[in-house]
Amino acid sequence: MAKEVVAQIKLYVPAGQANPAPPVGPALGQHGVNIMGFCKQFNERTKGREGLILPAVITIYKDKSFEFIIKSPPSAVLIKKAANLAKASGTAGKEKIGQINMAQVKEIAKAKMEDLNTGDINQAIKSIKGTARSMGIEVIEG
Repeated sequence: MAKEVVAQIKLYVPAGQANPAPPVGPALGQHGVNIMGFCKQFNERTKGREGLILPAVITIYKDKSFEFIIKSPPSAVLIKKAANLAKASGTAGKEKIGQINMAQVKEIAKAKMEDLNTGDINQAIKSIKGTARSMGIEVIEG
């Protein structure tokens, strides 16, 4: 028989840096989950991906056990990393603050494919280009 699910929580945690402080501690503590157990498992699974903020979907069961899935980083994080920027433009429509090329866009689209709602790489590329445009980052053809 399957375990009874009590809650499903989505957290954005820096890779390799999960600790009992907010947001992890309060989110898991209210359900009685072993917070340090989660932190150790998360940090172990995300070794080598430091510097990225990763979404984790945590499923909590009635017996206070849990399991989690780590998804790919948000498109905006990958775009900022490719453009070597700390943050996006505050006035995206008026001000261009950086550039990325099509090869970088294609690489980001491939990395995000499993989390996007399309199976077509061209649609994924369009999605990434749209995100970049809304951040004030210009996509250079070529």
